[in-house]
Amino acid sequence: MLVTTESALLRRLATEQAAARVPSIVAAVVRDGEVVWWGARGSVDGTPPDDDTQYRLGSITKSLVAVLVMRLRDEGRVDLNDPLEKHVPGTSFGSSTVGQLLSHTGGLTAESPGSWWERTPGGDWAALQASLASDAVKNRPGSRFHYSNVGFGVLGELVARHRGRSWLEALRVEVLAPLGMTRTTPHPSGRHAQGYAVHPFADLLLPEPSPDAGAMAPAGQLWSTVRDLARWTSFVGGDTGDVLRPETMAEMRAVATVEDGDSWTSGYGLGLQLVRHQGRRLAGHTGSMPGFLATNLVDEVSGTGALALANTTSGPAILGLVVDLIGLADEHEPKLPPEWRPSEVDRGLLELTGLWHWGPTPYLLRLIPGDLFELTPVRGSGRASRFRRVGQDEWLGLDGYYAGETLRVGRGADGVPLYLDLVTFVFTRTPFDPAAPVPGGVDDGGWRVE
Repeated sequence: MLVTTESALLRRLATEQAAARVPSIVAAVVRDGEVVWWGARGSVDGTPPDDDTQYRLGSITKSLVAVLVMRLRDEGRVDLNDPLEKHVPGTSFGSSTVGQLLSHTGGLTAESPGSWWERTPGGDWAALQASLASDAVKNRPGSRFHYSNVGFGVLGELVARHRGRSWLEALRVEVLAPLGMTRTTPHPSGRHAQGYAVHPFADLLLPEPSPDAGAMAPAGQLWSTVRDLARWTSFVGGDTGDVLRPETMAEMRAVATVEDGDSWTSGYGLGLQLVRHQGRRLAGHTGSMPGFLATNLVDEVSGTGALALANTTSGPAILGLVVDLIGLADEHEPKLPPEWRPSEVDRGLLELTGLWHWGPTPYLLRLIPGDLFELTPVRGSGRASRFRRVGQDEWLGLDGYYAGETLRVGRGADGVPLYLDLVTFVFTRTPFDPAAPVPGGVDDGGWRVE
């Protein structure tokens, strides 16, 4: 980036490190799958940390586990509306659905019973399940947002049962290896930061423990680096490679619940935290474990993402720091839109494009990159959606009002497209075409003055 931009970013990082007394902190800005800036302050074992120094991710781990669950959903093994009992039988909270667990609306207790799981070695699944035999449900499933670390311990077990291997091994094979995230591990490996608590009234440090969390590990076990977390941030922004369909990631970024009511500055999707700030919609996750703080976020519109990793239990406003880094990057160097170039399309689909009418209201059906259709009203706002082909003359709604609904093409005897049937709404080439099966029929007298 420009020297002036890099100076502004480094100053913001340095100010946070000094004011919050952070032993060490690293941060980066990501665009188009690349780290365009990274910086560090403080020291690890006497020297500045670099982009390959490991820090603990904490709850960012949850977003990786969520991708494993969504892969199972895309394979047809799991439905988000399935009760947990269908996949992990025998719990006291089996009526909570998979989707509710992903969005922290399943009603489960926030923490596992017994000693605080973040500071003590964890037991296996049997021990966790036994500890939750009673009083595990604190709210009616689906009634409200209630952050639950336990819920993601449960989702890790769900993944393990479907894959026949631990959630961690599934993560290595299905996500980390394909994305080249070789420095993301369950325990520190190679150069890594020691986690510390900073004395509130003196400039002293206290080492913090980092035990294996056992069955609770899917809630916050992983360690990673700037390089690996940058790749993950790009992934959350839609650069999903062969690991996940981009539309599935878009579904994960969609709002499932709002944490702070009408103000809607903080919400949750499917395994992802959502932030609204000064007109921006950001998606990613925060993380905290004893001795560590972490955050990664990406602006789904501009595509600019940022991340920060610190080895302190508390102090820095790390979420605000990451939000500011994204804002500074986009303010100093607004990203140019991609240069438009013509591209080949399935020309057999061209006959479906153009003007269609829902009653008297004109809509446009356009081919967009990825061989998707986009249906939008010609004037003003209205029900707009994108569609992906799922069969001969059948298209699935991906977003907007028609998300999940099926658009079917009706053809005349000559094979020419005559109408579109979208969940009983019939679109015709001309308004109220009497040759099409318009619901309720068309008046025999046709159009008239009065």
